[in-house]
Amino acid sequence: MTYWPLIKSYLRDFAEDTRGTIMVETVLTLPMMFMGLAAMFEFFELHRFQSTRDKATYTIADMLSREQWVVNDVYMDNVKTLFDEIADDYGINTIRVTVIDYDLSDDEYGVVWSEVRGENALAPLTDGQVRDDHDILPILDDGEQVILVESRAEYNTIFDVGFSDQMTMRTRVFTSIRFAPQLTFED
Repeated sequence: MTYWPLIKSYLRDFAEDTRGTIMVETVLTLPMMFMGLAAMFEFFELHRFQSTRDKATYTIADMLSREQWVVNDVYMDNVKTLFDEIADDYGINTIRVTVIDYDLSDDEYGVVWSEVRGENALAPLTDGQVRDDHDILPILDDGEQVILVESRAEYNTIFDVGFSDQMTMRTRVFTSIRFAPQLTFED
C-alpha cells in the first residue's frame, strides 16, 4: 500500500487552508515592527543628544567670544554649569576651552591657556598638540587668537539596535574673540 497519494492530499489541503494566516502574519511581523519602532526611537534620541550638545557648545563659544574681562576658575565652573543646564543632563559632559594663537615667524600655533571641566577623558591642550595642526586649525594672522570650545559626552543606548552600548559624542567649535584683543585666564 502506498501512502504517497494520501500525503499529497494532506499537503494540498494544508496549502489551501487559510485559517490562522492572520495569526501567522502577526507572529512574523509584530517583532519586526517593534524592532523598527525601537530603532527609530534610538536614532531620534541619539540625534537629540548630539544636537543638544552642539547647541550648548556653540552657545558657550559665542558667550566666551563676547567676554571682555579676565576668565577665572569660578567663571569656568559656571561655564560648565551653564553647559549642563543647556544640555539638560547635569554632569555627564566634559568641556574644554582653549585659546590658541598663531606665530607667523615660526609658522606655529600655540596654546595661550586651556581649561577643562568635567570628568571624561579630556585634558588641557598643550603647545605640542596644536603646534603643527594646520589642517584642523583655522588660518590666523600673526598674533591673532581663536577660542576653541570642545565638548564630550558618553551616550548610553536604550535599546540594542546595532549600536555599541556606549557612544562618545564630540563637538568642536572655533570662534574669534570679538570685543577685546585677547581673552586671558587668571588663576
